[in-house]
Amino acid sequence: MSVIRRHFHDLPVDARQAIADKAGPVHASRTADGGLNSGIAAFLETDHGPVFVKGIPTGHPQAPAQRREAAINSHLPRACPRLYWHIEVAAWDLLGYEVLPGRHADYGPGSPDLPLVAAALAELQETTAPTDVPIKAAEQRWAAYAPTGTAALFSGGTLLHTDLAPHNVLVNDRAHIIDWAWPTRGAAWIDPAVLILRLLEAGHTLVEADAFARHFPSWRTAPAEAKEAFASANAAAWQEIAHADAAPWKASMAGHAVAFHAHLHALSGNR
Repeated sequence: MSVIRRHFHDLPVDARQAIADKAGPVHASRTADGGLNSGIAAFLETDHGPVFVKGIPTGHPQAPAQRREAAINSHLPRACPRLYWHIEVAAWDLLGYEVLPGRHADYGPGSPDLPLVAAALAELQETTAPTDVPIKAAEQRWAAYAPTGTAALFSGGTLLHTDLAPHNVLVNDRAHIIDWAWPTRGAAWIDPAVLILRLLEAGHTLVEADAFARHFPSWRTAPAEAKEAFASANAAAWQEIAHADAAPWKASMAGHAVAFHAHLHALSGNR
């Protein structure tokens, strides 16, 4: 469910004052482009420097996801933006983040951003999922979509991002993974599997996307049956998403997911 996007000045007076109490008086605000999961997403210029504020009404169904995002922040690699504060006021849940300069990553074939993205994900691959934050396990999250008896193959102890779209990666002299709405505990190779679909979306071939994922030891060494089972589950999930919402990009992602599952299935048949 998407959220109606508001501007900073649309927030209740008490909420704006609470932000000013944390960040200093606000001199200017700019609403962020893109994204549908935040009621407010704005860059603020304040007496204490720039801050990125995202927020959602406390009664919205996605509010628990934002609270989870706040709870996970201290466990993230340092390249991810730091959370300065988390407040609930005037029926709004609000997060104040470090502002990282940069632009959204370019995943296109030959992009100079790709080695930076690979380095950022390699760092995340070494991060253990915390036990003190209530995040879903991969075998639970994809259980309804996985072939019978295969969901257990997705289990593991790695912290996964699971939504590695290019708008969730900022690039300057390195890549920074942002927007942790869907943190998951599971097998490390799942994030490379998720990234493959985004590479296909950006114009890579099936062979090229699979080869890029092989930068990561987790993907190279993952059992073929596990990778094929996840590809099947991911294809089923994207098909459900596309069926519920006819947005062209969702149909495209479903098509890529189905194609990649077929690619892995064909490879397994040749072994």
